[in-house]
Amino acid sequence: MKNYVQKVLYLFLLFLPLTCSATPPRDSLRSRAERLNSEIDRSRVNAIVLAAQKVSPAVVSIIVTQTRIVSYEPFDIFGFDDFFRDFFPRHTFRQEIKAMGSGVIVAPRGYIITNSHVVNNATKIKVTLPDNRSFDAEIVALDTDRDLALLKINGTNLPVAPLGNSDDLLIGEWAIAIGNPFGFLIEDAQPTVTVGVISALHRDIRSGQGGLIFTDMIQTDAAINPGNSGGPLVNAVGEVIGINTFIFSHAGGSEGVGFARPINEVKRFINEVLGQTTEESYEKQTTRIGATVADITPALRRRFGLAHTKGVVVVAVNENSIAEKIGLLPGDVILIYQGKVVNSARAFKERLASGPGNIDLVIDRRGEQLRILYQLR
Repeated sequence: MKNYVQKVLYLFLLFLPLTCSATPPRDSLRSRAERLNSEIDRSRVNAIVLAAQKVSPAVVSIIVTQTRIVSYEPFDIFGFDDFFRDFFPRHTFRQEIKAMGSGVIVAPRGYIITNSHVVNNATKIKVTLPDNRSFDAEIVALDTDRDLALLKINGTNLPVAPLGNSDDLLIGEWAIAIGNPFGFLIEDAQPTVTVGVISALHRDIRSGQGGLIFTDMIQTDAAINPGNSGGPLVNAVGEVIGINTFIFSHAGGSEGVGFARPINEVKRFINEVLGQTTEESYEKQTTRIGATVADITPALRRRFGLAHTKGVVVVAVNENSIAEKIGLLPGDVILIYQGKVVNSARAFKERLASGPGNIDLVIDRRGEQLRILYQLR
């Protein structure tokens, strides 16, 4: 009997650890689930979420009222317009149409950047913030060549988006497009967020309308849809790096090929308009041949007496440099390099750095065009 009891006790003790380990305490399971949920919550708040939260309060919806004159001939459909024109004159009437776009507040005093094509020919502009405050806006300046417009609203405690530096962008880094696409259908002041990457930099695109050339554009595959025009393109740290401008599309919607005006160009536009540009505040580019060049600004036009409003001007020439040897002078406007039009100082510097072993320049010097040819050693 004694041996039997000992055997039973031995078996009980042998299986006791297995029994205990197979069913952990409820408190242990609960704490493990809480830790897992906490980790998931933390992973949801990533860089894109934080960047959108940082910029979105300053992204506005812009509703524009435009008036156009509509006219028609009463007998056009019958082909009798020439005969009846003297008896039944052309009917004309005014028609109000509404359009919508996006913008971003860039200064506490109520300055807003958007595209010029969003507000062009506007008779009334209404701006709505994500907090549902609405203001009448006035146009401070338009630049149709750069497709930029500066608006002004009168308000207090306005959110402002931080502006980044578009010169240090990396192809492949995150790009976040924020705006109000299809605003008339959604009827919501909260901006939407789409995400992609920087697809390419320094794109020059010729517009199908009027032959306008958009230079030095940022290309992104972040979805830009109707209504996004004028809204900000944002990097992963919550800085505005561009203003969404247009897309390539067959059907009118996003196909992953969108373009934004670099924010450094936008900052130059703002400074020019508000009179904050001084002769030393423009952006300079020093080339490998020893010439310092810059995009033409009003200050540089005054300084050198330039007739050109757009393009690249030589602002300084280093002593004993190639630029001095080939005869470049401060005030020369560079028109053509290697047979291609020069539109941007930064693009010219990069093309010169990667170009062939010779220099072929066409410049404008006080109204006279000169060609410079030089073989680099």
